[in-house]
Amino acid sequence: MTAPLPADQVGRFLTVAETAEALNVSAAQAYALVRSGELPAIKIGAAGHWRVERVELEAFIQARYEEARRAAHWRQTQFELLPELRSDRLL
Repeated sequence: MTAPLPADQVGRFLTVAETAEALNVSAAQAYALVRSGELPAIKIGAAGHWRVERVELEAFIQARYEEARRAAHWRQTQFELLPELRSDRLL
């Protein structure tokens, strides 16, 4: 297996396999993200090979971070609403 190229030496579009490697998931998982539309991609050529634009991949990653941040904040808020679990009520 060859070492991945630095970002400035890679083209605008990634294959599904390259996308999977970037996300550290299987090719099947990356393909499922593309097929579902969760990860925007386009079909190129007569064979219709999927390609993911690098900026779309970065936007997808940032959206997942924001989603995780919001979920953590929501869980923290729900925890604080339970008086028997609030730390200020334990004193």
